[in-house]
Amino acid sequence: MRVFSIPMRTRFRGVTRREGVLLRGPAGWGEFSPFAEYGPQESARWLAAAREAAFAGWPAPVRDRVPVNVTVPAVGPERAFELVRASGCRTAKVKVAERGQDDGDDLARVEAVRDALGPDGRLRVDVNGGWDVAHAVRMVRALDRFDLEYVEQPCGSLEELAAVRSRVDVPVAADESIRRAEDPLRVRAAGAADVAVLKVQPLGGVRAALRVAEAAGLPVVVSSAVETSVGLAAGVALAAALPELPFACGLGTLSLLSGDVTGDPLAPVDGEIVVRRPVVDEAALAALEAGPEVAAGWRERLGDAAKVLDAASGDGSAGYLGSLGAAAGPSGAAGPVGPVGAAGGFGASGAAGEGDVR
Repeated sequence: MRVFSIPMRTRFRGVTRREGVLLRGPAGWGEFSPFAEYGPQESARWLAAAREAAFAGWPAPVRDRVPVNVTVPAVGPERAFELVRASGCRTAKVKVAERGQDDGDDLARVEAVRDALGPDGRLRVDVNGGWDVAHAVRMVRALDRFDLEYVEQPCGSLEELAAVRSRVDVPVAADESIRRAEDPLRVRAAGAADVAVLKVQPLGGVRAALRVAEAAGLPVVVSSAVETSVGLAAGVALAAALPELPFACGLGTLSLLSGDVTGDPLAPVDGEIVVRRPVVDEAALAALEAGPEVAAGWRERLGDAAKVLDAASGDGSAGYLGSLGAAAGPSGAAGPVGPVGAAGGFGASGAAGEGDVR
C-alpha cells in the first residue's frame, strides 16, 4: 500500500489536503480515501471500491467519452468566472452555503458563473445539506433567476429534501442522502429527489453503484469524491457503463488538487473525459507520498475498515447494500463486495495479501 497526501489548490469543504491509500492488484490500482469524518462502517464501502478496482476490474463501457462539469469552490466571483472560462466545460457546479459566508456571497458567485457560461450553459448548485427548509426554499427561488439545472442536497434529511422539492420549481438532486445512507433507495420512496448523485467509493464500487442506479429509478449524475486520477478512473468507469447518461458528470475535479499520482492525469478536454485508466507514475507518487505519522494513521483506518468489510463479505453482504435484494439482479447474487473482499486484498490486520498489493 502507498499513502498519498496532496495539497488542495483551494480550501474545499474544509479540506486543505487530500489524503488516502493506493492499493495495487492484478487488475490495476485502487484508491481508498474516505474523508476524516467517515468511521469504519462507512469506510468499508470505500475499501470495497478500492479492492474491486485492484482485483476485479470494471464492467465494459458503452461510451468512450464522458461529459463533465467544472466544479467551482466557494471562491469570490472574479475567481469563479476565471475558473469556468478556463475549464472548457459547458456545465458548472457551484458550491454554496460555505461556513463563514452569507447568501450574498453565494448569489454573487453564481451570477459570475452564469456570466462566464453565457445563457446556454448549464448551471447547478451544491449545498451539501447546509440549509434548513425555509432557507433552502428562499435561496433556491432567489438563485433560480440564473436558470438552475438542479439544486444538490439543499438540506440534510430526506424529509427536508422532500419538503423543499414540494415547494420549488427547480429539480432536487440527492447526494449525501444516498452515499451516507444505510438504505440509499429510501430517497425514491420518500419522494425526496429528481436526480441521484452517485459516487463510486462511498457506494462500494462500480458494480454496486450500477445496482443502486438501476434500483433507484432516477436519472443519475456520477460525481467524484475529490480523488486522484486512480479514484477518478472508477467514476469514469461507472459513467461509461451506465445505460443512459443525461447529465454532465462531476468528475472534472482533478484541478482542485495541486498534483496527481499519474503522469497523464484524468483531466477533461473541452468538457469531456476520455474513458481510460491512467497508469500510476512512480516518481509522481513518490513526490506526493505521506510522511510516517500520516501513513500510520491511514494503515490503521484501512485495517479497521477491512475488519468490517471482511466480516460482511463472509456472507455476501455489506450492510446497506444487502437491502437491494432482488433489485441487484443475477449479477449481484454473490453480493456486491463478496468476490472482491475475497480476492486476496487486505485482511483484518490491514497487511498486504496476494496480488502484489503495495
